[in-house]
Amino acid sequence: MSAPKYKYFITGNHEYYSGAEAWIEEMKRLGFTVLLNEHEILDIEGAKLLMAGVTDYRAHQYIPAHQSSPKKAMQGAPDADVKILLAHQPKSIDEASAAGFDFQISGHTHGGQYYPWNFIAKIANPYIKGLHLHRKKTWIYVSPGTGYWGPPIRLGNEPEITVFRLV
Repeated sequence: MSAPKYKYFITGNHEYYSGAEAWIEEMKRLGFTVLLNEHEILDIEGAKLLMAGVTDYRAHQYIPAHQSSPKKAMQGAPDADVKILLAHQPKSIDEASAAGFDFQISGHTHGGQYYPWNFIAKIANPYIKGLHLHRKKTWIYVSPGTGYWGPPIRLGNEPEITVFRLV
């Protein structure tokens, strides 16, 4: 599968552990649109789609100017049929919903990865994996991803490459 038109990149926590600015430049070099608390409007067969992205939830601890802000990502946006936010951590969902996003796509949690880490991940995040309707207003999908953090294991949690088809 390829992405002939639209390829987006947002920062996650690990980019900040290892030089986020260099990662951002490399993603641009590879042809990705980097969304740092900003948006683009896409016209797809007459439908207006707002695609926005925020910096990692804790990015400001590494680069103060990278304070994550769904509100800022929505700033100056015209009306759109669908408003999607790319936010690495599910913790952005309250601000995303308040800013008027219809759908947030996240990762970060690795779906809990393995026992007993899955219980800790559930305490630290509003959603751990799957599709949820947040406060009857904003949809959020949290992908368990394909990789791992720490020990190279996944127990009770299958890796996933998620494909969304908007109709």
